[in-house]
Amino acid sequence: MKRFLSRSVLRQENLHFQGSGGRSEENRSAGFRPAFLDAETAMIHESRFGDGRLAPIHVLDGLPEALILARSASGRVTAVKGTVVAGFVRGGRFYSREEAACAA
Repeated sequence: MKRFLSRSVLRQENLHFQGSGGRSEENRSAGFRPAFLDAETAMIHESRFGDGRLAPIHVLDGLPEALILARSASGRVTAVKGTVVAGFVRGGRFYSREEAACAA
């Protein structure tokens, strides 16, 4: 398992899944919302901006404080626990990027 999830890792995942349906821009019309799963607790967290508004893409800033490992000098979240996985939620169910790509 990864040691942590960062903004850099999210960018790499977006490049990897480009054109597959495993990105927010590509599966939004199929009803998917960007979300994170904490595999340790099985809690799903919809992607949110730091102010609590739902985000249209994967944003680390709105995750619960207990998941955050590091922040930048400006306060932006730069890393979260390695048990956190980026994916999507639809109908209350979490989908990994791979699962969303197949379903989209």
